[in-house]
Amino acid sequence: MQKFKSLFKETDSFQYLKPYIIAEIGVNHENSMEKAKLMIEQVANSGGHCAKFQTYKADKIASDKHAPYYWDLKSEPCESQHALFQKYDRFGEKEYKELAAHCQKVGIDFLSTPFDIDAVTGMADILNFYKVASADITNVPLLRKIGSQKKPVIMSVGAATLAEIENATRIIEEAGASDIALLHCVLNYPTPHENAQMSLMSDMLRIFGDKYAIGYSDHVKPEDDHFMPALEIATINGALIIEKHFTYDKSLPGNDHYHAFDAEDLKIFTEKLKLYQKLYGGKARDLKLEAKALSNARRRILTSADVKKGDVLGENNLIALRSNQGIDIALWDDVVGKKIAHDLSDRSPINWKDIED
Repeated sequence: MQKFKSLFKETDSFQYLKPYIIAEIGVNHENSMEKAKLMIEQVANSGGHCAKFQTYKADKIASDKHAPYYWDLKSEPCESQHALFQKYDRFGEKEYKELAAHCQKVGIDFLSTPFDIDAVTGMADILNFYKVASADITNVPLLRKIGSQKKPVIMSVGAATLAEIENATRIIEEAGASDIALLHCVLNYPTPHENAQMSLMSDMLRIFGDKYAIGYSDHVKPEDDHFMPALEIATINGALIIEKHFTYDKSLPGNDHYHAFDAEDLKIFTEKLKLYQKLYGGKARDLKLEAKALSNARRRILTSADVKKGDVLGENNLIALRSNQGIDIALWDDVVGKKIAHDLSDRSPINWKDIED
């Protein structure tokens, strides 16, 4: 799979069980540059490849009168989308350039999802690729503007039909972008286990995998023991990109803290992936690793009785036993019917020098 390779710094990022990990800080910085930089450093130190933010202004993303909430108010007590977005829309081009520079300093990629056309063009100089949020998969002018930047595009496809996915990719490609990645996603915050629908990622791989990179954007809460089964299922099933909200404190109420992973979760996940990568290994069997077993566990041909020179070797005087000496049992048919060249005692390994020419 070579799709979207230009995105990655590591040449092995598209090897199996080595997904590109996007930690979505979003606006969990709560308008604090100090918190934003702290989380960038946490992502880098925990094995993430990219820190992602969200670039929006409340007035450009949601109506102040006609966009009610669609989340659990116990987790995010806010009366409307506009009111929520208004809390965290302080960062602009200056702040994002500073954050992009900080990402570069600590050795990871910078990304911020643009939610309006001004954000697309305003961040063009600091983005190596773009992200389309699930809710904007039908936003024709935004898709067209993003595609016209002629950079790779990652698009989440939560709540989208196949027809909508196909139409969105067509618009982006016709506008000029050629590298596209699609992320399975469910727009529940948080997503209950029974709603994760991980089988849909397999469908996406089957339908779109030959043309686009396929990954997963997660909203399932980490377990108390840091276990994140959806991420593991996605990775094992071939996700090339993993995206999940990231926070410096999962106990905080509101915004995207309550379903995010933190530095410890990310560290445990990336360490577990290293173990999985070892277990998975290469694609060709390395027989050197099993040489001792091959020498001592495979059966070879031995005598099952005393034999005299000139005796014909057959079922009555041959036996297959585990032995590190003798002709391999795979050549049984080449030995049966041959004459023995000299006397051998019972349970003696038979080698080619023991058989008459």
